[in-house]
Formats: sequence, structure tokens, C-alpha cells
Amino acid sequence: MNIPTSNKKELKNVTSQVFKASRRDFLKMGGLLAGGFVLGVNFFGCNEKGEKITSIAPNVYLQITSTGEVIIITHRSEMGQGIRTSLPLIVADELGAEWSKVRIVQAEGDEKKYGSQNTDGSFSVRMFYKPMREAGAIAKLLFMQAAAKQWQVPVAECDTAAGKVVHRRSGKSIEFGKLVTTAQTLPIPNVKDIKLKERQQFTMIGKATPIVDLHDIVSGTAVFGIDTVVENMKIAVIKRCPVLGGKVKSYNDKETLAVPGVLKVIPIKGGDIPPTIEKPLSGVAVIAENTWAAIKGRDLLDVTWDLGEHATYDSAQQLEELSKEILKKGTIRRNRGDFDRAKVEAKKVIEHTYIAPYLAHGTIEPPNALAVVKNGKCEVWAPTQHPQGARDAVANALGMPADEVKVNITLLGGGFGRKSKPDFIVEAALLAQESGLPIKVQWTREDDLHHDFFHALSVQRITATIDQNNQISGWNHHIAYPSISATFDTSVLQPADGELGQGASDFPYDVPAVKVETHDAKAHLRIGWLRSVRNIPQVFAIATMLDELAEARGLDPVKQALELLGDDRAITFDDEIVDGKYGNYGEDISVYPWETGRMKKVIEKVAQEANWGRKLPAGSGLGFAAHKSFLTYVACIVEVKVGPDNKISIPHVHYAVDCGTAVNIDRIKSQFEGGAQFSASIALKSEITVKEGAVVQNNFDSYQIVRMPEAPQQIHVHIIESEDKPTGVGEPPVPPFTPALCNAIYAATGKRIYKLPIDLKG
Repeated sequence: MNIPTSNKKELKNVTSQVFKASRRDFLKMGGLLAGGFVLGVNFFGCNEKGEKITSIAPNVYLQITSTGEVIIITHRSEMGQGIRTSLPLIVADELGAEWSKVRIVQAEGDEKKYGSQNTDGSFSVRMFYKPMREAGAIAKLLFMQAAAKQWQVPVAECDTAAGKVVHRRSGKSIEFGKLVTTAQTLPIPNVKDIKLKERQQFTMIGKATPIVDLHDIVSGTAVFGIDTVVENMKIAVIKRCPVLGGKVKSYNDKETLAVPGVLKVIPIKGGDIPPTIEKPLSGVAVIAENTWAAIKGRDLLDVTWDLGEHATYDSAQQLEELSKEILKKGTIRRNRGDFDRAKVEAKKVIEHTYIAPYLAHGTIEPPNALAVVKNGKCEVWAPTQHPQGARDAVANALGMPADEVKVNITLLGGGFGRKSKPDFIVEAALLAQESGLPIKVQWTREDDLHHDFFHALSVQRITATIDQNNQISGWNHHIAYPSISATFDTSVLQPADGELGQGASDFPYDVPAVKVETHDAKAHLRIGWLRSVRNIPQVFAIATMLDELAEARGLDPVKQALELLGDDRAITFDDEIVDGKYGNYGEDISVYPWETGRMKKVIEKVAQEANWGRKLPAGSGLGFAAHKSFLTYVACIVEVKVGPDNKISIPHVHYAVDCGTAVNIDRIKSQFEGGAQFSASIALKSEITVKEGAVVQNNFDSYQIVRMPEAPQQIHVHIIESEDKPTGVGEPPVPPFTPALCNAIYAATGKRIYKLPIDLKG
């Protein structure tokens, strides 16, 4: 996600250093068995200044027991994306382990032990793919050396498979568990002495492996944050100020305390401006023996609020104001050629304004956290994407050293970026400290929708020109939306470079004149990152405009996209970005280049697989869009059917994906299938509105997500085979779907879509 630099501690060009874990390290690790062979793996790399950073303790532990069980401690958060499977799978494949004998242990949140555990931004696999392979390969070599020593044969004649070392010439084999004692005595090989597997040798990487949590999830035994329980635990729900920056003026809790089961009422200080991501909102908490009593007690609380400066805010009014603002000249953020001249000399000028609303994360599991504060220490159980951020926020709020705070990471019932913000975890810790009781803070769906870190509303104006030769000669993109950075600094009124670099400033097409301009937009809510972030509105505007340009030029949209991408080459943007830099999702563009050839291949693939251009019955249509985000190339074709009552159904969605080396096909397909459903909600249903400073929507009846009849029926995911470095797959499904759907609706009905969510009756 587009997290401000000050809140994101990630390494670049990550590699690994493997060593035997000391007994002291071993004793600190939960989940490892006594005895066995244990390797610690340090991940290290360079910070933004290019300085080498090495963590002071292992990031991942790999243990092989005398029974042959392989235990891998995984340090990323699992929210359905399969990272608890994919990272261990990489180690196991390179090691030659038997997958049925691999056990995954979730690491607690501890930066000193594991480095950054922030599971955001679709970077886990791309960051750790090579280091995890190296860790597995080093363990493999050690066990091969142990077996060769026992057999008195050359190491080069040995290999590993299915949890055994095999001697190729004789065919004899020995299980890992029987080699543990010998392997423990051998020196750790240098990374330069190992040989990683060739692609054709993989047994799990590039295959479809179900997630390790699948059985527990479908059987109801998996432990999510909402499932955690400790002895004498009490439940807290909080009545929070409905307006950003508002504070509790006074409250009357007489009726609340009369509810059976209600124990205490505790005010929470908050409502600071800027809100940041770790501060709780101002409110009054009701602590009770059970959830029903807590909610009933909260309903009876009489609170008087000082609503503050945002009490008159109206989102519809801001959209109107921004729609006027983008008609003016803005701050130039990217410039190529002379757009004004292109406009004067154009044969045709097409201009449209594109509007998108606030969005909420709407995770099926609302925020929740359990905290125990005792003897100057705090222990937390929470569904968090960013355990170190949570630990530091809790330590700061409680006034204790971070070393005295332990964060246990549960499974997440959806994340989408919401659960990387630790405000709800801080609430639990503060209430546990104040009450002296183990406290679980439980947000209701209403709390979730009213007090989210929202995906900001957006107004954009694109003016495109077609010259006398029927070529697109100019592209002028005006953008206005509250920036994520405003959550940390209220003086920020315009998008950050990182936000613009998600479709706008990295517009890749070969148009002679390109100008991107931004405008002021004040934040009146807590603004945060949501799955694929600013790609959502920017690509909606860009890809629907491109479809309209193709029609105006008399060209097929797919053919136009291939033409505009030009020759196969790597492109950069920094020489055209004004007073800024292209972020490239935190990666060096020389290492992860923007390659037009790879984008063209996914476009050609999706057109072939979807049978693009085929005849469809009246009321049906195909729509196309393509976009690169989080370093992954995606092309999408959506088929729609629009009934006489304007009811939209989506029979087929086709994706073509180039995410470099595909680690787990099962998860890649699942991410794209889920991404299509997530995007369908954005396009067809979801909208947050604000009146008098407060969110209007209360639950899924008013903030809707697609139901089964409206959801895409068949989602086809076509993965390009590649040996390039792996890239993200959690967020890239989202951006191209909505414009592809809008373009399909136009093909079916003749109606262009300029505002989300789609309303064909309006």
C-alpha cells in the first residue's frame, strides 16, 4: 500500500544469511520442539539510502526434528491470501521436504526477531522469494553433506526428495530425521556455494497447493481474532464520536450501568487532529460480561459531543466543489510535450469528468483485539497486518517499553489494508490498563462503517485529443482527492507521488503530449489505503476514456492498446515527473522495469482466451482494460448481460496475468477470483456518503456488496509462464475490472459510465 515513508520499514534488494540457532535463540521461540536441527535465517538488504541493514536476530526459523517433521516459523499475517502457505512452500520445495510433514507456526509480532512483518502492498512473496529459497537450499546441502558423510560418497551424487536424501547412483535413501544429529555438527555453507533448483525441478513452486489453514477454516476450528478468549475476559464496545476530530463533552451512564452484565463505563481520550493510524477516536467504552450486555449498555449511553470543525461536512457538496475545481489549472505533476498545442491543432477533443465515492473496507470480520495488562507488561491477540506497528503503538499509548508488549497474530477475516492500522488494538490495551481486566474490544459492523480509514472520494477530468491523422496526440489528466498523507499531516491537500504513481503519473502509452495536474482537496474523514489504493479511481477514469477514444478513432480497443504501447522496451517516468519521483511500488525500476512487451503479452493472451470480438446477443457486451500495478501486468475482459430492467449480470470474467514466477497457482487464481468479486462490489454497489460530518451508511443493507446473483459467475485466470522475479497478486486484480465492466456495459447498452457506483437508471 501507499504508506508514508515514516510509517513503513521495509528493506530493498533483500537477501539472506543462514546460521545455526543458538540455544538462547531456540528457547525464545514458541512452537519449536525440544531438540532437532534448527537454522535461523537473517534477511537483510538496503534502506532507501542504499545503506545495508541487518536485523539483530533471525527473521525465520527452520527446524527439522528427529521424526522428520519440518517446522517453519512464518512471519507474515494470513488473511486468505495464502502467505502462511506460500512462503513455507518456497523453503520446502528448495529443501526437498515432504509437504505433508511440514508444520507452519505463526510468529508473534517482534521486529527484533523477525524484521518487518507488515503484510501490506502485495510484497511478501516478491521480497522473500529468493531468501526463502536460499534458506531451503542451505538446509538441503547440509543434509546432503550429512548423508554423504555417512555413506562415504561424494555430495554431488546426492539429492533430496520427499523428506529424504537420495543417493542417485545406488538408489538408497535416508530420511531427514535420521540425519539431524550429524547435520548439527556441520558448518553452515556459504550462500555462494549453494545451487538453487532449476525451474523444471520444482515440485511445489508453480503448482496448485491448497492453503494449510483450509481445513480449519471450512470446519470452523480456525482461530481468528474474534475467536480469542482468555480467562476472566470481558467485552468492550465503544460509542465513538461520529465526526472526525470530535470529542466527548459529557456523558450520563446511569441507565447503562443498570443493564445486567455491564461492569464499567470508561471514557477514552482521542479525537486528535491529525488522526494518524494508531490513535483511538474519542469515545466512551462500555465493559461487560458479554457482547449483548455491552451493546445494550452502549445504546443507553447519553453522550454530549463537541463535534469540532468537521461537523458541517457533506460529501456530496465536496464532490460538487471538486468538480468545479478540476476545471481550473492545477499543479503540474507530469509533463511531456505541449498539450495546449495538441488541443489547438486537434481534429477532435474528448473531455469527461469521472467521479468515485468514498469506500469502506468492509472486512467480514470487523476489527477486534484482546489485551491483558499485568505487572507492567501487555499481551495482545489481534488480527493485524502490521504487528510491529501495533506493538509500538500500544507501547507508546501505555507508556511502557516496546519489549514489554507482546502481539500474537491471529488469522484475519479479511484485511484489505484496514487491519494494518492499529487504532482498535490500542483501544483494547488502554481499556485493559484502565480497568485491570482482560479486555476484548469488539467493533460492530456499524462501528466498522462509521469509523473506517476510508478510501477517499475522487473527481477527475481527462481531456484527450485526436489529431488530423487519427492519432491520439494529447492527454491531460486533472485529479482531486484527499490524500492518505493527510491522515498524518493536515497541511497535505494534494495527492502524494506514490498515489499518482498508481495509474496517473505512470500512464504508459506513447502519446506525444501528456500532462497530469492535481488540485487541492481537504480530508474530512480518516483516509487510508484499501486494496489496490488509488489505482481504483485512476484506472477507472483512464481505461474508460481509452475505450471511448478507440471508438472515436474507429479502432478496436485491444488493437489500440497494443499500438499505444509501441515497441517492446522498458520505460521510465522520472524525466517527465515534475518535482517528484516515480515510486515503482518501492522497488528500483532498473530491477523491476516497466516492460511494454510483457503488457502486450497479457493483452494478447486475454483477447485470445476470451474470444475477443465475437458476436453477442443484443443486451450483451464485452469490455476490455489492462493495467500494471504492484509490478504485475494484468489484462481483463468482462462479459455482461443487461436485462430490460437494467439488471446487470456478469457471465464471464477473463484475466491474463504476468506476475513473474508463479509460486502457488491455487492462491493466484483465488486472489483474482476474489479480486473480481471485490471489484464488482466497488463498481455496482459500494458507496459511503457523509452528512453533517457523519457517515450515513450503517450496515450491509445500505453499504452493499454484491450478492450471489450479481457476482461474476465464471472467472477464468490465465497465468503467463515466466522465470522473472515474482511480483504481487493481492491487489492487481482490482484496478482493470471496473473499467472493463463499464466498457462492457457500454458495448451492451450504448451508455457510458462516468460515475461510480454504476446506476443505469439514473
